[in-house]
Amino acid sequence: MSTGDLLNIHPVELKFPFELRKQSSCSMQLTNKSDKYVAFKVKTTNPKKYCVRPNTGIVMPGSTRSVTVTMQAQKESPPDMQSKDKFLLQSVVAPDGTTTKEITSEMFNKEGEKAVEEFKLRVVYIPANPPSPVPEESDEGSSPPRPSVLENGNQDSSLLDAVSRTLEEPEEKSFETWSLISRLTEEKTSALQQNLKLQHELELMRKQISKKYAGGVSLLVVFLVGLFGILVGYIFK
Repeated sequence: MSTGDLLNIHPVELKFPFELRKQSSCSMQLTNKSDKYVAFKVKTTNPKKYCVRPNTGIVMPGSTRSVTVTMQAQKESPPDMQSKDKFLLQSVVAPDGTTTKEITSEMFNKEGEKAVEEFKLRVVYIPANPPSPVPEESDEGSSPPRPSVLENGNQDSSLLDAVSRTLEEPEEKSFETWSLISRLTEEKTSALQQNLKLQHELELMRKQISKKYAGGVSLLVVFLVGLFGILVGYIFK
C-alpha cells in the first residue's frame, strides 16, 4: 500500500494475468484518508494498450473508490514476460461538492501553492495458467513400457480379418435360412390354429342345430355345413 497525505493506494503494482489473444484486468483501491473531496486522474505511458475505468473521479472523505484497468488482448508475449509500461496516479484537493463532470485537466497542474500528489505504478505480468508440477518417476520399480496399439494392430489385423470373414459369411447365410424357416413355421402354426378353431365352431353349430331340430335336420343343412368344413380345412391345410 502506498500512503500519501490524500489517498492510500492498494496495490502499488498492477498485476495482469497474461494470456495471448485474451483481455485481462486488475483493480486498485483508492481510499481518501482526509476530510476533503479528492479528485484523481490516472495516466499511462501506453494508452492504446490499456483502458482505465474511471480514469478520473472524486473520492469522498473517508471513502474508497475502485479503479479497474483492462489490458487489451496481445498478439505477442513480451521478452521475459517483463513490461516497461507505467501508470501515474495524480490526486488533488477539490472544492466540496465537486462532481466527476466538473473535473478538468487544469486541476492537476502544479502551480502556485496547490499540492498535487503523484504515485507511479508499474505493470507486472503473471502467467494465466501456471503449469502444475509433474512428479518424476524413478527408474527402479517402473513397469516396462507397454506396446502401443499401433504396434499390436499391425500384427493382429490380418488374423482378425480372417476370423471375421470366416464367421460373417456362413452367419449371413444361416441367418437368412433360419429366418425363412421361422416365418414358414409361424404361418403353418397360425393356419393350424385357425383350422382347429373353425372345426370347433362347426362342431358347436352342429350340436346347436341337433338340439334345436332333434332329428328333423334337413339333409341340405348338414351337407352345406360339411362342405364348409371341408373347404376351410383345405384352405388352411
